[in-house]
Amino acid sequence: MNFKSKNPFLNNKSFSATTAAPKEQVHQATVIDYNQEMTLSGTINKTVLLFLLLIASAMVIWWMAFNGMNPIVPAIGGAVVGLLLVVVAAFKPQYSGYLAPGYALFEGLFIGGISAIFEARYPGIVIQAVGATFVTFGVCLGLYRFKIVKVTEQFKSVVVAATLAIATYYLISWVVSMFTSFQPVHYGNSMMSIGISVFVIIIAALNLFLDFDRIEKGVAEKMPKYMEWFGAMGLMITLVWLYIEFLRLLSKLSSKD
Repeated sequence: MNFKSKNPFLNNKSFSATTAAPKEQVHQATVIDYNQEMTLSGTINKTVLLFLLLIASAMVIWWMAFNGMNPIVPAIGGAVVGLLLVVVAAFKPQYSGYLAPGYALFEGLFIGGISAIFEARYPGIVIQAVGATFVTFGVCLGLYRFKIVKVTEQFKSVVVAATLAIATYYLISWVVSMFTSFQPVHYGNSMMSIGISVFVIIIAALNLFLDFDRIEKGVAEKMPKYMEWFGAMGLMITLVWLYIEFLRLLSKLSSKD
């Protein structure tokens, strides 16, 4: 996410003039509206709103799934549309005010459908995954808030590289398994598969620190108001990823019983 400053205060031509304006022109100065800048409270409020939208959408699919509907179709549809909205937001963050709520609603379809499938097979797994996700979020937020973990450039490089490696591995494994009988090592409930899930969860959790850092810097650099939606959307993406990985890990552990 690019947090290059677009602060209207810094871009106002009145502050780039090299000569003072005549006294009779002073009343024409542009008034800067600081309510149009990104704030921490605004980002938190939007994150909560996105979370509520996601939960509402997920509960609808959850209810429908346990009343006889196959949740696969809405889950896949929600995942695809959600991914498309994320890609658009990455290139057009100024539209995040519309894209972020849409992402939350469609991703809720995916979360609701997947959760219903896992819950039907492993009763109680959803509440465990939700609890683990919130605990991880709270711990990471505390570590960041009290500067126990500092987001340095080296830290960012390692986490981004690991995240891209995981995404590449998942993509290649999915494509290969579609056209061959090859079973990726992260499938099943072997110790190797469980170890991979634990590693992926750690990387997903480390991405939370990057999200916190981006939001904090966006506020400090007085980014435009729409970046609150952008920052909230990025945080939601990481939380969804973390939740899904906890579901996968817990299902592997449950299947060994």
